[in-house]
Amino acid sequence: MNDSSWGAPQGAGHWGAPEMRAAPAGPAYDVRVPDVPDAGRDADDRDDRDQGAGRLSGGPLFRDEIPQEPMSTAPPPPQKKRAGRDLRAAIGVGVGLGAVIVASLFIVKAVFVAVIVLAVVVGLWELTSRLQERKGIKAPLIPLAVGGAAMVVAGYAWGAEGAWIATALTALAVLVWRMAQPPENYLRDVTAGVFAAFYVPFLATFVAMLLTADDGPQRVLTFLLLTVVSDTGAYAVGWRFGKNKLAPRISPGKTREGLFGAVAFAMVAGALCMQFLIDGGSWWQGLLLGLAVAASATLGDLGESMIKRDLGIKDMGTLLPGHGGIMDRLDSLLPTAPVVWLLLVLFVGSG
Repeated sequence: MNDSSWGAPQGAGHWGAPEMRAAPAGPAYDVRVPDVPDAGRDADDRDDRDQGAGRLSGGPLFRDEIPQEPMSTAPPPPQKKRAGRDLRAAIGVGVGLGAVIVASLFIVKAVFVAVIVLAVVVGLWELTSRLQERKGIKAPLIPLAVGGAAMVVAGYAWGAEGAWIATALTALAVLVWRMAQPPENYLRDVTAGVFAAFYVPFLATFVAMLLTADDGPQRVLTFLLLTVVSDTGAYAVGWRFGKNKLAPRISPGKTREGLFGAVAFAMVAGALCMQFLIDGGSWWQGLLLGLAVAASATLGDLGESMIKRDLGIKDMGTLLPGHGGIMDRLDSLLPTAPVVWLLLVLFVGSG
């Protein structure tokens, strides 16, 4: 702005506010009001211009606003899949258990029967403990443990008939034992006890009956190998290629691709075992055996997953690092034992 915009001339050397003088008498004069700049309005105008420029350029709207980095629209990098358990510990424990089982299986049959009994008793302890902790169900452990051991020994010594008789006596012992306590929840507790007797020791008895044949150790080894190979195939294929859930409400980690892997691995292993381990066996029988093992092992795994979801737990125990408890390893073995026993009897006889 130049000086003429301030109206009447100022005194020489004076740079203050313009001097206001009275209008002379006579004809009316137009008094020109000086245009005084409004510092606040100019600042606001500059702010408005800055904000407009900020909107156009993508910069900050206010001077004290920190510029934000533009958000990236690129998808996040895919995360690498990881196993859900301690794989090293699981492999170490698995190898150790396998060595004990194979050594007892081929040295003295009675030692392997003792291994079955030990696994049954520990499994019953884990199951009854979780039932009581999570649901308040008091399934009597003592008659179950004693009866379960008797069922396994009877199945090895007298076959299926001895196993059935021992099972019936164990169920009766559960009913009688529970009578020593108040009648509240009697039906609930004895029902759980009878279920535990059938679920753990009765199914394990078929492993002992596999051992009674002349090639008993080879039959038990075939049963163990096929179950382990089925689980391994399901894990490996499902971990690498699994996309479609098999039973998301029961076990979200299992996939249809994993099931196909279990079937393929078990069928190949079954053909090899029947051809080279079982007396009188044929490779095509092994294909059918492997298919049946993959189905029963998967159903057994899902069945125990259902039990654990109902109880609100992840594992039945912590006895085996990387695996959980004994029952977490028996879940696929128990329902597979009667399937293998029956098919081997049909294919090659009882031995």
